[in-house]
Amino acid sequence: MKMTKRLINRYKDPCSVSLIMNSKFRYNKPKGKKQKKKKKALDSESQIKKPTMPIKVLSSLDVARTQWYHFKAIIVAGMGLFTDAYDLFCIAPVMKMISHVYYNGDSINTAVLSTSYAIALLGTATGQLVFGYLGDRVGRRRVYGLCLIIMILSSFGCGFSVCTTRRSCVMVSLGFFRFFLGLGIGGDYPLSATIMSEFANKRTRGAFIAAVFSMQGLGILVSSAVTMAVCVAFKRSGGGLEVDAAAPTEADLAWRLILMIGALPAALTFYWRMLMPETARYTALVENNIVQAAKDMQRVMSRSHISDEATTDPPPPPPPPSYKLFSRCFFRLHGRDLFAASFNWFLVDIVFYTSNLLLSHIFSHYSKKPSTAENVYDAAFEVAELGAIIAACSTIPGYWFTVYFIDKIGRVKIQIMGFFFMAVIYLVAGIPYSWYWSKHEHNNKGFMVLYGLVFFFCNFGPNTTTFIIPAEHFPARFRSTCHGISGAAGKLGAIVGTVGFLWATKKMESDDKNQIYPEVNRMRIAFLILGGVCIAGILVTYFFTKETMGRSLEENEHDQDNNAESEDEPQIVDGQSSVSTLLQTR
Repeated sequence: MKMTKRLINRYKDPCSVSLIMNSKFRYNKPKGKKQKKKKKALDSESQIKKPTMPIKVLSSLDVARTQWYHFKAIIVAGMGLFTDAYDLFCIAPVMKMISHVYYNGDSINTAVLSTSYAIALLGTATGQLVFGYLGDRVGRRRVYGLCLIIMILSSFGCGFSVCTTRRSCVMVSLGFFRFFLGLGIGGDYPLSATIMSEFANKRTRGAFIAAVFSMQGLGILVSSAVTMAVCVAFKRSGGGLEVDAAAPTEADLAWRLILMIGALPAALTFYWRMLMPETARYTALVENNIVQAAKDMQRVMSRSHISDEATTDPPPPPPPPSYKLFSRCFFRLHGRDLFAASFNWFLVDIVFYTSNLLLSHIFSHYSKKPSTAENVYDAAFEVAELGAIIAACSTIPGYWFTVYFIDKIGRVKIQIMGFFFMAVIYLVAGIPYSWYWSKHEHNNKGFMVLYGLVFFFCNFGPNTTTFIIPAEHFPARFRSTCHGISGAAGKLGAIVGTVGFLWATKKMESDDKNQIYPEVNRMRIAFLILGGVCIAGILVTYFFTKETMGRSLEENEHDQDNNAESEDEPQIVDGQSSVSTLLQTR
């Protein structure tokens, strides 16, 4: 022990200190049977002295059979993602309605429109960082409820946005509440993924997390259905099919109602979310309370594999101080994983959000059906109808393909496959766009099907896997924080894609309204850029992303620690430490 203290005083790297304190010293000269027996005795003694209770608790989680509580957790956690998708994707038809109500049917100018989209995404990125950090410091369960309360109140706030006459006042108040709505949505991302990953067993963990995330597809579909139902109801109550094109007074109530309905699923799940116990991994590994972790597991699982000792023995002493977040040791062990998760999420959100904005442009160009947007309700109905078709035919099937294959194929292969097929589709659409797709109207159905495959492979690919991977790579005390950092990087990519697309497609004064080529050229460039982004995603995934399929969360962490330990642990030869060798590694 004195030798170790002297070594720590001379070797100041905190990462190496933690590795030294937690490592087994290696003996290079075990000569003879006596020394071999002595070594085995020391090894067995060290194993006995280790706190084995956390291993019992966590291993029982990893091998637990699928139970009703797993499905209940999917529903409770998934309803948060359902609400997130509803609130984020209902804004497109709502902005159509606002343009008719407050802008006399004219398009909202690019600066206001891009700000209205970006402010919720900025709030989401902020919420992912703040609540992801609090999830590791305060606990998953406590912060989980707070995020839900913020989402409920801000959803109602969006509907009660002040002012009904001045459009500037309406847009400012709506932006204010949308930012706070984004905070709640952002917090829900890392906490839902982390909670589900820490409750699940290692065989089906990927499918459970993917099932939680798949609720987004249902949220998109329901937001479109609710918007269409509200539009039809208000249109009929306002005089049947004869509705003033300048937007009736009731239309101001319609878009507010659409936004407020988004609070209902979150409110319905609040009670069940508050009944969820803290995850056993957080209680055991972060709070060092093994007794409480075992009791929480027995509350939620119909059959526990933990012996009675787990609930009666006192908790072991806390482990020695380890490395901190963003320390040199953290970046050495987990910097590569954090870079891969964040950058891949950044890239896929550029593609995903830009593709959604491109969709309305593509549909209006290729649809044989003439636009029926004669009034406020028809304009919003048309946008919502398109979103519902894409969600039902491409988005939701893509999510559930991932649920089925994620624990059979693996995260990395699915992510590379999704990026690859999206890149192929964008290049096939973009390279010949100006001289083939835009001039051959008989291929319009084929092009729409081709573009629909983008959403299928985005969700049966990186859009889902980037949500899963950060919840599996990092230690329990950093898991929620690192997932929040990765998600925030993704939302920055969404802002880049959304705002960049809106400004890139802005009508220029020099554009000839009778000439379609300027718009066609922009579409071609957009397809090629998105194809290049997908190729970058393939490269980052292949070179930097590690597979986590079929492994416990603790195995992923310990493998990295052991790799660093093999480089940095001191050698003990004949009872003396080779300090000079250790110092040469600096």
